[in-house]
Amino acid sequence: MEKTPFYDVHTALGAKIVDFGGYAMPVQYTGIIDEHNRVRNRVGMFDVSHMGEVEVSGERAKEFVQYITLNDVNKLYEGRAQYSAMTYDDGGLIDDLLVYHLGDKYMLVINAANRDKDVSWIEKQAASFDSVSVNDKSDSIALIAVQGPKSGDVLQRLTDVDLSGIKFYHFESGKLAGIDMIISRTGYTGEYGFELYYHATQADNASVWNAIQEAGKPEDIGPAGLGARDTLRLEMGLLLYGNDMNEQISPLEAGLGWITKFDKGDFIGKDALLALKEKGIQRKITGLKIVDAKLSRRAIPRKGYPIMANGKQIGEVTSGTLSPTLQACIAMGYIDRDFAEEGREVAISVRGNNVAYVVTKPPFIRR
Repeated sequence: MEKTPFYDVHTALGAKIVDFGGYAMPVQYTGIIDEHNRVRNRVGMFDVSHMGEVEVSGERAKEFVQYITLNDVNKLYEGRAQYSAMTYDDGGLIDDLLVYHLGDKYMLVINAANRDKDVSWIEKQAASFDSVSVNDKSDSIALIAVQGPKSGDVLQRLTDVDLSGIKFYHFESGKLAGIDMIISRTGYTGEYGFELYYHATQADNASVWNAIQEAGKPEDIGPAGLGARDTLRLEMGLLLYGNDMNEQISPLEAGLGWITKFDKGDFIGKDALLALKEKGIQRKITGLKIVDAKLSRRAIPRKGYPIMANGKQIGEVTSGTLSPTLQACIAMGYIDRDFAEEGREVAISVRGNNVAYVVTKPPFIRR
C-alpha cells in the first residue's frame, strides 16, 4: 500500500489502518461515532492526501478541460472551483472530480482509487490537443481537510488570510502554519470547513498536522478517519465513486443532471447522454430512511442489499449506515423510476427480512 505524508502521525495516534484505494489510510481513531459527532458539533481533521491532483496547463487548457468534463468551465475564474465529472463516449461515469481555476492552469482533484485509470484516460485525450500539458502531481501534494462549525476559528489562528471571506467553492492562496497553501472551501461533510493543499516536500508534515491540532485545543479538535467521513457524507446524500457511481451508471441516473451542461458546447459523452435524456432514464438514485427507527440497530442497510416493492426487487442499496445524528438507518440506492417518488414506502431486504423504508430526498439532515 502507498502511504500518505501523515502515515506516521496516524500510527502514533493508534489509528486503525485499512487499504483504501491502494493507500494505507486511517479508518478510525477513537471511534466512528465519536469522530462523526466531533465534526458535526465542533471540529475534526482528516488526512485526504490519497486524493489525486492533476494539473492541466497550456494555451488550450481551458478548451481541453471543457471537453473532458461535464460542467461548464466558462463559469470558473481564478480562485473558484466547481464540482464536475468525466464520462466515456457511452455516457458511463469515469469519475467525479473537482476543477480548480489556478489562473494559468487548472487542477483536477480525482478519487484515489481511480487515479491510474483517470490519468491514463486524461493523457490519452490530451494527445489530440496541441499546446496542452498534463502533469500528475498527486505524489507531491499533501491534503488536510479541517471540517466542522469551529474550523474557521481554529485555522484563523494560523494564517493572515481572511477565512471568512472565502465563499463556498472558492479558494485563496496564502501561508498557513508558515507554509504556502491553497486554502479551499469545498468539503464532503456538509459542514463549514476547509481543505489545505500544499507541496509535501516543503514542510515537516507532522509539524503541520500538529500545529493545527495545537491551535484547535480550545475547540477539542481531533483526527477523524474514513469511517466518519463516510457517515458524514451519507447524511448529506453525497455520492461516493465505487459505491454510488461506476462506469455502468450515467450522470443522469446518478442525479448529476445539474452538472451536465448540454448547452456549453461539445464534450465527451454528450451524444449518448442527450439520447438517454430524450429516451428517459429507467432507474435513478434515491435516498431511503427507515420507517421505524427502533429497528435500526438490527437492520443496518449494506451495499448490495435488495430494495423491494410489491414482492419484487426494484433496485439495490449502494450505500447505507446507521446515522449517528438521526439515530436511524439511512441508505442510498438505484431503484426503478416508477417507485422513486419522494414519500413512497418500499422495503430493504436485510438478511432475508423486509424492513420498511421511505423514499427520502437527500440530504437527510439540514445544516
